[in-house]
Amino acid sequence: MSWLTAEQALEKLGTKPQTLYANVSRGRIRAKADTSDPRRSLYNAADVMRLAERHAGRRKTETVAADTIQWGDPILPSAISTILDGRLYYRGRDATTWAEHATLEETAAFLWNSEPIAAAPSMEPEAPPSLEQAFLLLARRVTRDLPTLGRSPKVLKTEAESILSTVASALTPDRTASPLHLRLAMGWRRPEAADCVRRALVLLADHELNASTFATRVAASSGATLSAAVLSGLSTLTGPLHGGAWRSVVSLIAEVNARGASQAVRQALTQGRALLAFGHPLYPDGDIRAKALMSNFSLPPTYAELAEAGQEIIGEGVNIDFALTAMGAAFDLPDDAPLVIFALARTVGWLAHAMEQVESGHLIRPRARYTGPAVEVPEKLLIA
Repeated sequence: MSWLTAEQALEKLGTKPQTLYANVSRGRIRAKADTSDPRRSLYNAADVMRLAERHAGRRKTETVAADTIQWGDPILPSAISTILDGRLYYRGRDATTWAEHATLEETAAFLWNSEPIAAAPSMEPEAPPSLEQAFLLLARRVTRDLPTLGRSPKVLKTEAESILSTVASALTPDRTASPLHLRLAMGWRRPEAADCVRRALVLLADHELNASTFATRVAASSGATLSAAVLSGLSTLTGPLHGGAWRSVVSLIAEVNARGASQAVRQALTQGRALLAFGHPLYPDGDIRAKALMSNFSLPPTYAELAEAGQEIIGEGVNIDFALTAMGAAFDLPDDAPLVIFALARTVGWLAHAMEQVESGHLIRPRARYTGPAVEVPEKLLIA
């Protein structure tokens, strides 16, 4: 049996003395007194090498995980959607082709692997579409709906349809049984916008493991109610780097109106401000969703000027946040129409991912890579 000095063991392990002593106290590394110097200890070489190899593998895994969680490869398996070679696919079908004809309800049935579904007419008092109302109605459901664990996929799909109806009742508050895009367009008194709204809803229904979808899956993995999972997604969507990016586009358009597109873009770059209207990490050749949506309406002059300036100065095409905001301006929709459309559409994807996560049976529980002050090991663990 081979033995190492403390210095040799620490070199192999790449750790601090406290960690070596803690591993000895927990029985992971055998130790014995050094016969030539009873004040010193020797450490079993085989135990040390085994831990050293394990730690090397763990460090590599941690590094990979830390990288993937920031625009890296998917960290969860999913059969719902993917982005491949600059195209978005729903269960293997090209989403832009699907958006040529499908409704959001048909997209829900497709992504949920369910029978045809329909969002029930609103039973709430008629009022303008309101994200606040969506939060309130979902929060009420969280306290009375059942957890997802132990319930069949069929039952969960029925509940998902009910939750979509709940969100729709807040964001499209009318009492008709029309498709959701018509309910939105008619509620806004813009029937001419109905087909573009339909396309936008379908194109935004899902987008792989984006921030709000990941939040949804984390909640669902705990066994929380489907309504709680959707509430998690909706909360995350409101962030200015996600569904709230349309506000940045509106602000930039105001600057374009004041000083012209080129000057507005240059000033933003000079000041180090993010230009959220342009580019997308997953679409190096341009956001295919934006292209598909904007091909069905004429860009208002200011938006067209901004798109051209961004392409020329930044070298990036516009993205879906720009396209949604431009569509709102083209049809004179309410100011928050981009977020209302985004939230209603993505509810379908959140529910698909929540049910898929429940079916997997796995709790999402990453580990943190600690970067704080040095850990103080209790003295009783510091044994030789």
